[in-house]
Parts: sequence; structure tokens; C-alpha cells
Amino acid sequence: MSTKSLFDRLDFRKALGCFGTGVAVVTAKASDSRLVGVTANSFSSVSLEPAIVLWSLQKTSPNLSAYDDCGRFVINVLSLSQIEYSKRFASPVPDKFNGVDYALGIHDLPVLNGCAATFECRTIQRLDVGDHILYLGEVEAYQHQNQAALLYVQGRYAQSASAEPHPA
Repeated sequence: MSTKSLFDRLDFRKALGCFGTGVAVVTAKASDSRLVGVTANSFSSVSLEPAIVLWSLQKTSPNLSAYDDCGRFVINVLSLSQIEYSKRFASPVPDKFNGVDYALGIHDLPVLNGCAATFECRTIQRLDVGDHILYLGEVEAYQHQNQAALLYVQGRYAQSASAEPHPA
């Protein structure tokens, strides 16, 4: 017996897009020492003590084995001026790090310069969930700068704005 999906995939995606998120590039190093990175908006904080974050990657990603084998990752929360990095790491460009300003952090993983924040993590759990793999990581080092983070909402890039309620 086949079951019909209750959700129109594209419409469901539009509904999810109503929730604005930050934009991050998650980087790691493959077992052959090749640097890898993907654009993700699935980053989230999980716990303050211990410091744990999560992100997810499609099971069909050609970089899946690199993130599995590395056992570590860096969440690079993009600043408003880094829209091009978001596009670059979301594309099939072979050498995504060509022309990208980065340094090697702890464990020699790429940390993008100029980000609003970065989190260098050790993978503590990998969960197979639907069409994605969910990675939980314990934060080993982090840094942040007082600058606007790049946001994504309703299929477009955005920036944060202060929104104070108006008096009645």
C-alpha cells in the first residue's frame, strides 16, 4: 500500500523559509587533506554547559564522507559582507577555497576570516535523520566580532534590524 505525502515539497520548503536563519559555512578537512566547505542554514545552539551546537548535511552531499571521517568541523557564521562566500560554498565549484580569506585553526581546519562568529567543534554524535545527517559538536574554541550577521529568509538574503515595539 502506498502512502501519499501530506506535504507538497516545494510549498513545505516555502513555509520553512518563513523562519529566518543565519547563514554559515561549515568547513572540515577530508582524509586526503583536501579542504571542504558547505553553506548551511541548519546551524543551532543546543547546550551552554557543555557548549554543544548542531548542523545538518544532506545525505547526497559529495562531502559527506569528509565530515564523517574528519570527526571535527568549523561553523563559520557569515557576516553581511560575505554573501559571495555563501554562494560560493553552495555551488559545485571544485576548489571552493580558491580566493577565500581563511586561516587554519586548531586541528588545522579552515576558519574563514571576517566572519561574525566561528565555532571550532569536535563531533560528538552523528544522527541519521530523514534525508539529512545531523552532526552535534562540542565547541572547543570560538570567536565573535561585533558586526552584522548574514541572514536568509523567504528565499532571500537579509540583514538584522532592531525592532522595538511602538508604544500604544
